[in-house]
Amino acid sequence: MAALGAAVPVLALLGLGLGPAAAATPLVIWHGMGDSCCNPVSMGYIQKLVEKKIPGIYVLSLKIGSNMIQDMENSFFMNVNDQVREVCSQLAADPRLQGGYNAMGFSQGGQFLRAVAQRCPAPPMLSLISIGGQHQGVYGFPRCPGESSHVCDWIRKTLDLGAYTKAVQEHLVQAEYWHDPLKEEEYRRSSIFLADINQERGINETYKKNLMALKKFVMVKFLNDTMVDPPISEWFGFYKSGQAKETVPLQETSLYKEDRLGLQQMDKAGKLVFLGVKGDHLHFSEEWFDSTILPFLQ
Repeated sequence: MAALGAAVPVLALLGLGLGPAAAATPLVIWHGMGDSCCNPVSMGYIQKLVEKKIPGIYVLSLKIGSNMIQDMENSFFMNVNDQVREVCSQLAADPRLQGGYNAMGFSQGGQFLRAVAQRCPAPPMLSLISIGGQHQGVYGFPRCPGESSHVCDWIRKTLDLGAYTKAVQEHLVQAEYWHDPLKEEEYRRSSIFLADINQERGINETYKKNLMALKKFVMVKFLNDTMVDPPISEWFGFYKSGQAKETVPLQETSLYKEDRLGLQQMDKAGKLVFLGVKGDHLHFSEEWFDSTILPFLQ
């Protein structure tokens, strides 16, 4: 995520007026792995950018922990289900969000905010924008953001030793969305986060109803992504079961065909938006953000 600051040039802002302050829907953003709520070259930058382009908007950049260091560490080591519960509590207690809000998640923050939408319908999430989120999980850990490479080396070894053991599942964030297409049964049985929100063990009708209440579910895939494996997970696709070479799009997955999350109905209703942007993971220009993402926040 640290690459975001370098990838987004600090251009002279145009000061485009995007409507009166009273009409601005609040925005909640959740950072990715190894980042924090308020890093001035990543989430802090995005927050200021949105605030300048949409005067009067309230932007909440989620912080898990009492400071930025804890927030960053929790992106690796705090049980995702506990993180989602903490966020749901924060949102419910914020008076400025009670009329509804838009949500924008970066990298793993994308699937975490989807869990918020499915599990915590009050206050209501109106639209979800997932920028590089891995909605079918990952099966590979090519590299890490920023200065976290030593952490990633350890994570890779841990995942290789036993991603689905109870201790690893409960204490390693990346294991909780590790999706091994060669061990689908073990994944469905032992994944404490992703298998649950993706309805792999049965149908939670509340999850389905809550997700379908979104006005828009926008998924951004980075077309030259070298961090997410497989990149098609950013559009809710994944490897065909039983191997790790051939991928299938969302529309060819059993999740979609059986409509376990309501994604098929949302797709037919025009609620799903699939966007591609040239560049590596979380590398995009301010111009692209202005022209492509900001319209969904108005």
